[in-house]
Amino acid sequence: MFSFATAPQLALPLGLLAGLRPVDGAFGAGSINAKIGLRLLNCAEIRVGPVETAAESGLPMAELTLRRRIGLAQVVLYGLGVTIGAGIYALVGSTISLACVHAPVAFVLAGLIMVFSAACFAELSGRYPYAAAEARFVREGFASRARFVVVGLGVAMIGIVSAAAIVHGAFGYLSSAVPLSPPVLLALVIGGCAIVASMGIQSSVGIAGVLTLVEIGCLLLIIGGGLWAGRDIAGQAALAVPATLSLPVWAGVMAASLLAFFAFIGFGDVVSIAEETTNPQNTLALGIFLTLGITTLLYLGVVLTVLATNDLAEIASHPSPLTLAFTRNTGLPEIVLVAIASAATLNGVIVQILMAGRVIFGMARDRELPGRLARLSPRTATPVFATMVCAVACIGLLVAGVLAEA
Repeated sequence: MFSFATAPQLALPLGLLAGLRPVDGAFGAGSINAKIGLRLLNCAEIRVGPVETAAESGLPMAELTLRRRIGLAQVVLYGLGVTIGAGIYALVGSTISLACVHAPVAFVLAGLIMVFSAACFAELSGRYPYAAAEARFVREGFASRARFVVVGLGVAMIGIVSAAAIVHGAFGYLSSAVPLSPPVLLALVIGGCAIVASMGIQSSVGIAGVLTLVEIGCLLLIIGGGLWAGRDIAGQAALAVPATLSLPVWAGVMAASLLAFFAFIGFGDVVSIAEETTNPQNTLALGIFLTLGITTLLYLGVVLTVLATNDLAEIASHPSPLTLAFTRNTGLPEIVLVAIASAATLNGVIVQILMAGRVIFGMARDRELPGRLARLSPRTATPVFATMVCAVACIGLLVAGVLAEA
């Protein structure tokens, strides 16, 4: 989000500034958000034409419209899948190093900050539940097709680069487990994820949801293992809130909260499936807030468990304190956590390619990209060609990076 310096969500608070048209949003018709925007900015109502019709585009209606098939549970699982990932595994040790026993407060503060962005997503996605949603928010707010194109391409590119980065990060493990040449291995991983993303939306989100449950299960296993091992998690929670107004203490907490914020990035990608969500005005808003709430609780439980399991010196010196807590509390080997991290890798790639494909489709449907990218598969009702274009771009980035490092 622009207000929090996160590129994937650059457009969202901006769309709210225009006051927007009187369309039912997540908080009702003519909601307080829009009224406040009009009063504060004293801006005139901006009207931008609706989604073009089939006749205007020259394509049959069946090739222009995504099908609304997913409900609240699937939206929440999708949101958790794009939010919970490698961030929590990498950031636990760093946040504890900055805030010590007060690190849980840093995660709570980061979650509270994200509430404002969640409200923007909820309101705007309810008003404009279309593919390429972030770009559409900007176009509706500024009546600018040029900004629509820039933001749309930017969001799609972020999805492609993110997918490539996820696979690149796991390449070392993948290459040791599967004896194939780097280009072939990368093509197989990205291609397989692209095939999943090209399935019917229920199948794609269903597979991603299963992988999400594996990720969540790992975090719950860490927390449950700590409780089973008799770790004083409640006592650690009592120590989390600073009992002093000391500047160095709160400076550490605030610095840690800025770092913890990056573990929440991603839930805004829920708007990429707005056009395929049933009753989006209510479902998306509730799904976004549930995603944020569940994620915050999981992170809080994990950080408290890590603090209750290891002393601060050990956490500061160990490269992966979460792995240390996992093996000590569950008695399971580290390879189990590695396998779960691999599932997280696949899940992250699937949802990023799925998101990028929907953005490209939405832009093509609005005649900002070649019309072929707006065609949907008659069997799956998904933008297969647009998704495969994103996958090919991702493979190209990966192969170029691997070969440059060789």
